[in-house]
Amino acid sequence: MYPDRVALDGVLAEVAALPPLVTSYEIENLKSQLAEASRGERFILWGGDCAESFSDCTSPAIAAKLKILLQMSLVLVHGTRKRITRIGRFAGQYAKPRSAATETIHGVELPTFRGDNVNRPEPTLAARTPDPTLLLRGYERSALTLNFVRALVDGGFADLHHPENWDLEFVRHAPLAAEYQRMVDSIGESLRFMETLAGGTIAAMQRVDFYTSHELLVLEYEAALTRQVPRREGWFNLSTHLPWIGVRTGAPTGAHLEFCRGIRNPVGVKVGPDTTVDALLATIRTLSPDNEPGRVVLVTRFGAHRIGREFPKLLRAVRAEGLAVAWVCDPMHGNTETVVPTGGAWAGKSVKTRKFAHVLAEVEQAIEIHRTEGTQLAGVHVELTGENVTECTGGARGLTDDDLSRAYRSHVDPRLNYEQALELAMLIARRV
Repeated sequence: MYPDRVALDGVLAEVAALPPLVTSYEIENLKSQLAEASRGERFILWGGDCAESFSDCTSPAIAAKLKILLQMSLVLVHGTRKRITRIGRFAGQYAKPRSAATETIHGVELPTFRGDNVNRPEPTLAARTPDPTLLLRGYERSALTLNFVRALVDGGFADLHHPENWDLEFVRHAPLAAEYQRMVDSIGESLRFMETLAGGTIAAMQRVDFYTSHELLVLEYEAALTRQVPRREGWFNLSTHLPWIGVRTGAPTGAHLEFCRGIRNPVGVKVGPDTTVDALLATIRTLSPDNEPGRVVLVTRFGAHRIGREFPKLLRAVRAEGLAVAWVCDPMHGNTETVVPTGGAWAGKSVKTRKFAHVLAEVEQAIEIHRTEGTQLAGVHVELTGENVTECTGGARGLTDDDLSRAYRSHVDPRLNYEQALELAMLIARRV
């Protein structure tokens, strides 16, 4: 992919000499929590941008994503009565797989934009040529994002005693504002009651754990951050806590699976309508030959219209083999569609979107399928943002196709905005 191999090798050597972004201790702790989620003892909230951009590495953008994840987790704690494991699609989600290697813009065929740490979005050959120095920029922005997230969390930003610190502007005006506020008040009252009985502050309520994830795409970069650590066996990919393999790179004999076979991190695997029983079982056994709980996270992405037909046979096959996995529902990727608005600034133009009703329907079906089969839905994986975007239609405000042009900011896939994300969490909490 990179035309200048010498330049790539120089960048990789520099990355290999830099400090890791995460620790093996954090990775092992997450694996333990994923094992609990697979047994129904926890619920996983996994969310963030489809693809991060370097320009969004700002304190307001990072804090907004953190706020919406905290708000959603508060709703899920209240509704499910379970502890929540929070995983962000951030601090490394700077690359994106594409279905085609090239695209034609104004009659000129150019390499596809593959994310900020591979090439640039401007429609010129120079910008679209993969540049290895962008890997360094991606590492730096990942480190800056992680540093800010950790500083916020350690500084009390996630303190359950002060959930008002998480408020986004919409809370005062959203259709679900009153219901959300009732949850906040209920949790606050319960916390004060418990602390009165305990005779002091419950310190565990003052901070939460946040974990990072991104899709494995540029394996050379991942290898440069894969290391052995003192007093632990094996190799850890220290670029992220939870790497995942997408449907485009998930071949049972592919390089991405082979890379993940050699690391100790928990690994996510996207599972779609084209996944066969044999391939899925082979993938799980390759990644977890010892059937280690918390090691494999299967992220289903079928679409609302196919999950009922395609998912149960895979679920039954994994259950019949007694394989320890955590099942997470991704209701976003299988529900992407192209629409042509009839009004607004984009009238007559094709644009990608997702219907909130389809997103919700896939989660609801996943819950019911697991309930019928006697298994556990361990969590949800959602593309979202803390910003007031208009990229997905529907939700409490009833966004339509004609609203998409108002604030469509994603470079790749459409995301739920803050209102839609919180509404989804509330509806999931009711069903789970």
